Amino acid sequence: MSVKVIVTNRKAWHEYHILDKYEGGIVLYGSEVKAIREGKANIKEAYVRFIDNELFVIGMHIGKYSNEGYSTHTPVRDRKLLLHKKELLDLRKMVDEKGKTLIPLSMYLKGGRVKVEFGLAQGKKMWDKRKTKMEKDVKRQVDRAMKDYNN
Repeated sequence: MSVKVIVTNRKAWHEYHILDKYEGGIVLYGSEVKAIREGKANIKEAYVRFIDNELFVIGMHIGKYSNEGYSTHTPVRDRKLLLHKKELLDLRKMVDEKGKTLIPLSMYLKGGRVKVEFGLAQGKKMWDKRKTKMEKDVKRQVDRAMKDYNN
């Protein structure tokens, strides 16, 4: 099955420790699906919350479809995620722990359907962010040195 990534949330990897990843379908209008296929989606400021034992993506922005007709959608609204009941119950237990939250990581087309990958996350402290950046810089320097050494 082919997977075409539409949008990713790179900020999530900087701000949070991603403990586990999940995939879910999402309830959308036709004009939203067409706009997503055009790449007019943004999940940077979005988050996932439980509302009445159902999972919703809140704050996701989907722009207007370029060839919209008489009906259209609102760009920012709560959109329901589709998961199995057992998955929802397991996620509810994990999110109820202090300091854990659900963050959308990416949105993609899989077999013609829009899917959202979201992760169980725990917020990083400032020193964690600095440590991660330092490790990334060191790895980059080592890669450059190895490249120069091999040439």
